[in-house]
Amino acid sequence: MVEQAVFFFIMVLLIALALEPIADKLKLPFSSALLLVGFLCSEILVYHGIDTGIRWHNFDKIVFYYLIPILIFESAFNMNAGLFVKNLVPTLFLAIPIVLVSTLSTAAFLYVVMDDPVGFPWLAALIAGALLTATDPVAVVALFKKAGVSERLLTLLDGESLLNDATVIVMVTLLISASLESDLQIEFTGVLVEFCKIFFGGLVVGVLIGAVGLIIIPRVTQSHICAVLSLISAYLSFYCAEHLLHVSGIMSVLMCGLLLAHATRKNQHQHQFMHQLWGFKSYIANALLFFISGVTFQLTMFVDQWQAILYGIVAIMISRAVGVYLLLPTVNIIPKVPPVSLPYRSVLFWGGIRGPVTLALALSLPTELPYWWTIQSIAYGVVFFTLFVNAPTMSILLQRYRVQVAK
Repeated sequence: MVEQAVFFFIMVLLIALALEPIADKLKLPFSSALLLVGFLCSEILVYHGIDTGIRWHNFDKIVFYYLIPILIFESAFNMNAGLFVKNLVPTLFLAIPIVLVSTLSTAAFLYVVMDDPVGFPWLAALIAGALLTATDPVAVVALFKKAGVSERLLTLLDGESLLNDATVIVMVTLLISASLESDLQIEFTGVLVEFCKIFFGGLVVGVLIGAVGLIIIPRVTQSHICAVLSLISAYLSFYCAEHLLHVSGIMSVLMCGLLLAHATRKNQHQHQFMHQLWGFKSYIANALLFFISGVTFQLTMFVDQWQAILYGIVAIMISRAVGVYLLLPTVNIIPKVPPVSLPYRSVLFWGGIRGPVTLALALSLPTELPYWWTIQSIAYGVVFFTLFVNAPTMSILLQRYRVQVAK
């Protein structure tokens, strides 16, 4: 088993290295290419009777406990903290109120069009609506940087993804717990209190562990020791939050990353070393994430559930448009908050790519739920659509708004 894991890891890295220049020539996002190759490799192996060894029940563990903390910490560490704070109001608005509205609107649309209260009840629609709102801009970030998009727009997109991942994971966890308790009555006040406890509890844990880093790291002169301390801090904050205190590990890692970035910023050599090291870790984590995601795709999903997938795609596009075009402009009337222009909103709308977090949440659904296969198929179809329609065509939108979204 260990030998197979090592071989798989080496093969993924070799495929990633070989695939990146090809994807660049084809104008295809690297993450989309990895997912497609993973899917094709899996189909070829299965066709020849070879078991890949990757199962739905261990995929979410790999993602949440090993890879996600790396990606969250790296994004937080490299984020411009000043811009993040300056744009905190629209970012929070995107990550909490708009996520809630998107969840409800997506759920309502799916519940109505599926028209199956027994096989696809309101609670199933809510779970689907929640996990479909988790955005992941990694497929278009490289394109944004190459196109010279403003750092503010990148901060909005990254900040939304980081915060709404935490929001969505909390919501899906609560909804799944409710769905497994047939006699449980869902009360809005109780759910809201539990949500705040998990969300802001994770924030507090991250601040506390990050504060320790703020004290220790400036006193350390060796860059490699700082790097080890940052790795310990990332996983320790996630473990303490998620396992010991049962609050949001994502929020904890996010706050820890922001604080440790501040701790190293005064020492440019140290900060640059950390930046490169975490960039390397992020590259490996992303390669594994999207390739494994492709391996877990099943052709039968698209054959058996094509209608439900189509409904899911329409639902997320409508809910995203409502959130970005109708609700987000309300932040423009708040004093001292920089307005979010129409070109910015258009990029945010089309840049709402769904990725591994959505897949991992869908794959973590208990099979005791009679509608798990339908939700999982919808999630996979939506991810596939955004990676192969939204991401590759983003350059057209950037070209149209090149002046308004440039640095």
